[in-house]
Amino acid sequence: MPLQTTTSTWYSEEHGLYTESVRKFFGDELAPNIERWSDAGIVDRDFWVKAGAAGILGAAIEEAYGGAGAGISFDAITIYEQARCSDSGWGFGIQSIVIHYIRAYGTEDQKARWLPRLATGEMVAALAMTEPDCGSDVQSVRTSATKDANEYFINGSKTFITNGQTANLICLAAKTDKDAGASGVSLIMVETDGLEGFRRGQNLNKLGLKAQDTTELFFEDVRIPQDNLLGIQEGQGFYQLMNQLPWERLLIGITALGAIDFALEETIRYVRERKAFGTRVMDFQNTRFKLAEMKTKAEVTRSFLNDGIAKLDAGTLDAATASMAKWWGSQTQCEIMDECVQLHGGYGYMMEYPITRLYADARVQKIYGGTNEIMKELIARSLDVE
Repeated sequence: MPLQTTTSTWYSEEHGLYTESVRKFFGDELAPNIERWSDAGIVDRDFWVKAGAAGILGAAIEEAYGGAGAGISFDAITIYEQARCSDSGWGFGIQSIVIHYIRAYGTEDQKARWLPRLATGEMVAALAMTEPDCGSDVQSVRTSATKDANEYFINGSKTFITNGQTANLICLAAKTDKDAGASGVSLIMVETDGLEGFRRGQNLNKLGLKAQDTTELFFEDVRIPQDNLLGIQEGQGFYQLMNQLPWERLLIGITALGAIDFALEETIRYVRERKAFGTRVMDFQNTRFKLAEMKTKAEVTRSFLNDGIAKLDAGTLDAATASMAKWWGSQTQCEIMDECVQLHGGYGYMMEYPITRLYADARVQKIYGGTNEIMKELIARSLDVE
């Protein structure tokens, strides 16, 4: 199945050509390596460079900065196609998020410094918000950035950081004013190559997402030039994060749909071939009803996400709608993965079957990007407005 519906308003001929190109690239370069990367706990560094050469990393970056200038909906296609081939290890989603932070808030000098290298894969990005003691409560971060001459003096730690072992450009949330609450948070871009005082922890041992290099980051008296402050004014970090969260949350919903489409295809193939009591599993009424329910949920999700992508492209995607996409998509994903495992029977519990890996990978979708409980609260707040 494709990402778009037949009535999608955002999907053009150029999107179709791009879809074909990305699908072929992932089929040749990503899919054959999924299991190996999962065992290694990290995606090959040269894959990022290959993706850059294929025009995937820079699709939404303006031509003036080395990209294709095609728009954020092309990143949506990449996110879907990656999940559609059953991969959740490559950290493109975070790369896209950081790119759009720089596009939205960076100065011309900052865009010229970082966007071309992000487009080629010379630079891999990470977004460092979460801390051990405050989870994703950005207002309460303790990592500090203190001015010293023309530098920031950074101390603190971050955890659960995607691309943590690979990234050499980190968008860091830090307190530039510890007494100002949300207004004291700033985003500072940290180039890590040869950086004194910066240290990476070991890969974290996760339930799923085994190929994703998720780690802790440590900053001990790290000195960063003040012109690495994203934008031109301190204290804007919290608002910059909030304004970009709709894309992050829609992205999670799109990932869910890609994984759902792959899981359904795999499960339909399995129940057609597998027999129980001399009958194809596909021929049991329970199987057919379960598949009908799952397919309907997938199509409802697809329609809603396409509406969200159209709004994103037009710059009108609001926080509540993005929260709905994240909550509904991830919740539906987990429900469908559970049903698909059940239809696989005992083999659904064996790691050599892709559905088992997808089941484990799905669970975190309800947690990161803001828990689903937070999503419901944000949706509810939008209803309580006179």
